[in-house]
Amino acid sequence: MKLILKIFKFFGKLIIGILVLLLFLGLCYKLFSPKPVPPGKLVNVNGTNIHVRVEGEKKSLPTIIMEAGAHGNTDMLHWIAEGLKDKTRVIRYDRDGKWFSESSNSDGRAPEFYAHQLHELLEKIGEKPPYILVGHSMGGPYSRIFRDLYPNEVEGIVFIDSSHPEQWNRLAQKELVPKGQAKLLKIGSILADLGILGIYNKVISKPPYQGDGLPKEVYGRSQLLIYNSGDVYNMFLRENKLTNDVLKRAGTAKKLDSLPVLVFTATEQYKESQKDRYRKEGIDTEKQTKLWFDMQKEIKELSSNGKQIIMNASHGSIITKKENADIINKEILLLSEKIGKKY
Repeated sequence: MKLILKIFKFFGKLIIGILVLLLFLGLCYKLFSPKPVPPGKLVNVNGTNIHVRVEGEKKSLPTIIMEAGAHGNTDMLHWIAEGLKDKTRVIRYDRDGKWFSESSNSDGRAPEFYAHQLHELLEKIGEKPPYILVGHSMGGPYSRIFRDLYPNEVEGIVFIDSSHPEQWNRLAQKELVPKGQAKLLKIGSILADLGILGIYNKVISKPPYQGDGLPKEVYGRSQLLIYNSGDVYNMFLRENKLTNDVLKRAGTAKKLDSLPVLVFTATEQYKESQKDRYRKEGIDTEKQTKLWFDMQKEIKELSSNGKQIIMNASHGSIITKKENADIINKEILLLSEKIGKKY
């Protein structure tokens, strides 16, 4: 019995020692590791600093306003912005509470909150319409809400593999962040704030580049923020709660009449790991992909002046690979030039 107690005490002390060491290393990481620096500027909008990047000169073409997806950020849109900024004005920003933008910490905010905040941000930095909205994934519904509230300022919308208001009802995935993943995000938030996640990724794990076509320095900046800030994980959880309301509000938006609309749809919606998981759950991924294509067509048909382009890409690589962004940018510029002739 005494031997067993000694063993328990030994392992108890060992575990406590490891935890203390991890906390010490995490503290050192937080104190001495390089901190992620916002590539754009922080603009105070009603007491909240919003991260915005303004590139290109204002010419005869409409200004491009870019909305990232739910788990995206301004860096994810790198190649789109790079391909447009020499021809026209390009503005990309991180929504309230995302990445380099502060959170206003207002509870129970309506889905229109973000459109109003974006509008105030544009006014604050001196931008004027006409605008073309470019939204990837959940950026599509946010764009629809903005246009619904400010119809006279928007001259075109570009949907890049955009979310659909009814996707949770019609697809196997019923929420942005599954419950099991939500628990992991909560743990990740704590570990990031303690510096332990940073130590793990820098010293122990050293994860390989997974930017899927993004420049390594651009991808690295996003990763550095993930390792340093629990706010990033909390943002995922917060946006998960908001997604249903945003999709529902986008679904009530007016039709787009003859507004010029471009819809880019990726052919590959599921990674192999996702396909394997769905097969085990008895879910037909080919049927799911067809449902996604049907919804993409419905987005195009919101306008009598819509055009859909199918692209051999995944939901992420449709914007992160330069060759895909080049195709998208060519169409955006053609659309801009047509609209620009009106002014």
